[in-house]
Amino acid sequence: MYRVAICDDEERQRELVKAILITLSIKSNIDFEIELFGSGEQLVSYYERRENPFHILILDIEMDGMNGIQTARAIRGLNNPDEQIIFLTSYPQYMVESFDVMTFQYLIKPIAPSTLEEKIIKLCQYFQALDKKFMVIKSAYEEVVIKYDDLISIEAAKSLTIKSKLHFTTSNQTYESKGIISDYALALKGCNFLQIHRSIIINLLHVRKFASGVVLMSNGLELPIGRSKIKEVKDTYTKFMIMKVD
Repeated sequence: MYRVAICDDEERQRELVKAILITLSIKSNIDFEIELFGSGEQLVSYYERRENPFHILILDIEMDGMNGIQTARAIRGLNNPDEQIIFLTSYPQYMVESFDVMTFQYLIKPIAPSTLEEKIIKLCQYFQALDKKFMVIKSAYEEVVIKYDDLISIEAAKSLTIKSKLHFTTSNQTYESKGIISDYALALKGCNFLQIHRSIIINLLHVRKFASGVVLMSNGLELPIGRSKIKEVKDTYTKFMIMKVD
């Protein structure tokens, strides 16, 4: 499932773009989770609250208050470099300025549904090409796409009702799913992940420090290191830091 934000101060335009995406979803079997925003300020406020980020931002440029480019610049300034941005506008003169915020596409209104569909499909193909940097997990009744770099830890959780329950923790949220921790440790080997305990895998990118048999992660979470793994964890992290500096 791909999360899409549609930001336009005209309700009719928001609903039009939403309808195009829904039609595309039916035709292509691509799932979209769509949220609508009536202003740039609303969308920036969403990101300031550290809500679950989007994969695709579809922004109108001419809006009351913050325009689309100002909105995109503010979101990029909040350290969100991975969102793919599509601008929709009646004003071609903003095209050069839009390059400053790493724009995927700049489309002139009125937008033909087939044109927007084509661009969205290309974006989904781009995400699929980066499948080594993303994982898809089944959480509750939906599939969630998580970027490897955003994943802080995977933990096996005790449950009387769910067998092989796992918690996937990102900087924004914790997702519940099912799986075998050793399978994920093997699949993520070589991708900056390390199993530090029989029930815990961490992302080395999010390690802040080690202390007394625990590791402190970027979100403040303290995770225990298995006694038999303390030396391996410290050695692996030291090598990781050396390679990072190089």
